[in-house]
Amino acid sequence: MTELLLLKLMLSFVIGGLFVAGCTAAAERFGTHVGGVIAGFPSTIAVALLSIGLVSGPEAASEATDVVPLVVGFNGLFLVGFAVFARRGLLRGLGGALLVWFLLSLAVVLSGFRDFAVSIAVFLVLLFVCHDLLWRRMDLPAFGGGRFRPTIGRMVSRAVFSGSVIALAAYLSKATGPIVGGVFSVFPAVFVSTLFIASRSRGVEFARALTKPLMVSGMINVAVYGVCVRYVYPILGLPLGTAAAFVVSLASAYGTFRFVMVRLGAAESPR
Repeated sequence: MTELLLLKLMLSFVIGGLFVAGCTAAAERFGTHVGGVIAGFPSTIAVALLSIGLVSGPEAASEATDVVPLVVGFNGLFLVGFAVFARRGLLRGLGGALLVWFLLSLAVVLSGFRDFAVSIAVFLVLLFVCHDLLWRRMDLPAFGGGRFRPTIGRMVSRAVFSGSVIALAAYLSKATGPIVGGVFSVFPAVFVSTLFIASRSRGVEFARALTKPLMVSGMINVAVYGVCVRYVYPILGLPLGTAAAFVVSLASAYGTFRFVMVRLGAAESPR
C-alpha cells in the first residue's frame, strides 16, 4: 500500500511537472490558444484514477467517477473566477478562484452526492455557461507566441513547482474516501500551476487569456477521460482501460483543438 502511494506521488510529481512545464513553454512559444489546448489534456485525473484502481480495483476507480463530470464543471467556474478576480492581481485571482472551487466541492462532499446522470447534466450546463462567460462576455483577446529560450533552470523550477502542486492533489485523492477521492482526482492542479507560471513569465493578462482555451480543452477532454474510465475499467481492466481512455481523449483533444484554432481562433487577431 505504501509503495503504491509513493509510486503514485512520484508519477504525479514527475509526469505532472514535466507536463505543465511543457505546456507553459508551448504557450509562450506558440501563443495562448495552443498552450491552453495542450494544458487541458487529461493528466492529474489519469494518475489519480489509475492509482485508485491499483489500490482498490478497477470497479472502485469506476465508482470514483460518479462526481467527476460535476467537479470538472467546477473547474470551469475556477477558470471564470480567475479571469474575474485576476483583474486585481495574480494572488487574488488564484485565491478567489480556489475559494469558489473548494466551496462548491465541499458542498458535494458533505451532501454525499453520487448521481452520475445528474453529474453529467450539471456539467453540460456549466460547460455552456463557462463558454458564454469566457468567450462572449469577457474581453480576453488571444496572445500570439514569441521568442522563448528555455533554460535548464527555468524549466526545472517550473517542473518542481507544478509537480509539487499536482502531487499534493494526488495524495489527497488517495488519502480520502471514494467521494473525496473522486473530487480531488480532478482538482485543477494543472490549471493552478499553468496560470501561476504563465502570469509570472508573461503577465496576468496573458494568463487570463489562457483561461479560454483551457476551459474548452480542460473541461471536455477531462470529462471524456473520466466517462471512458467509468465504463472501460470494469470491462478491460487497468492497462487496456487506461490505454483506451487515452485514445478516446486524444480524439477529443483533436476536436477541441480544431474548435479553438479554426472556429474561434480565426475570429481573433492574436496580440
